[in-house]
Amino acid sequence: MRKHLESVLTMGMIIAIIISNAGKIINDGLALDKLRSSVLRLHILANSDSDYDQKMKLKVRDAILESGILRGASDMEEAERIAESRLEDIEMLAEITLEDNGCYLPVHASIEDHVFDEREYEDITMPSGNYRALRIEIGKAGGHNWWCVMYPPLCIPAACEVAEDKETEKEFFDDKEMDILEKPQKYRVRFAIWDKIKEIKQAKKNKQETQDDAADYCA
Repeated sequence: MRKHLESVLTMGMIIAIIISNAGKIINDGLALDKLRSSVLRLHILANSDSDYDQKMKLKVRDAILESGILRGASDMEEAERIAESRLEDIEMLAEITLEDNGCYLPVHASIEDHVFDEREYEDITMPSGNYRALRIEIGKAGGHNWWCVMYPPLCIPAACEVAEDKETEKEFFDDKEMDILEKPQKYRVRFAIWDKIKEIKQAKKNKQETQDDAADYCA
C-alpha cells in the first residue's frame, strides 16, 4: 500500500512538473524539430575496425568533404536533392579514393533516415533523434562509423583532421538553435519529454489507422 502511494505521489509530481513547464517544453520541442529537419548528416561506416580500414574511412571522409558536392545548396531540401542525384558520383569518388590508396572495396551510398545518439563535435553537441543522412558504407560496413554535418557544411578538412566551421554555424543556425547546440544540458529533460509525447501520439495514430484498415476490410 505504501509503495503504491509513493508511486502515485511520484507520478503526480512528474505530471505537475510537466504541466508547469508545458510552454517551455513545446517551444523547445518545436525548435528541436526544426533543427533536426534542417540538417543532413554524413555517416561513413568503415569496412572493419582494423587500423587500415579505419584509415581508409578517413580518406573517404576527406575526399567527400573536399569535393564540395553540396556547394551552392540554398536549403536542406535542395541539399538532399543534390545528394540524391549524385549518389553514383559519390560512390565513384569514394572508390577511386580507396583505389589510390591500394584498397579495392565496393562503396554504397544512400540517403536515409537514421536515429543518432547525442553526439559531441568540438564545441557543439547535436541532439539525439531521427535525421536525414548521407550514408556511405565501405565494404562490409562492419567497423566503427564517423559522422559529421554535411549540410549545413559545418565540417571542413584541415590538414589531417576536420575542423568545425564556426562562420557557417552562425550563418545557418539562429540564436535558439545555437543555444541548443552549445548548451545541451539545459534541454535534455525537456527534449526527452517532447520525444516521449510524440512517440505516444504516433502510437495512437498507428493504432487508429490499423483499426480503420480492419474496419474497411470487414466492410
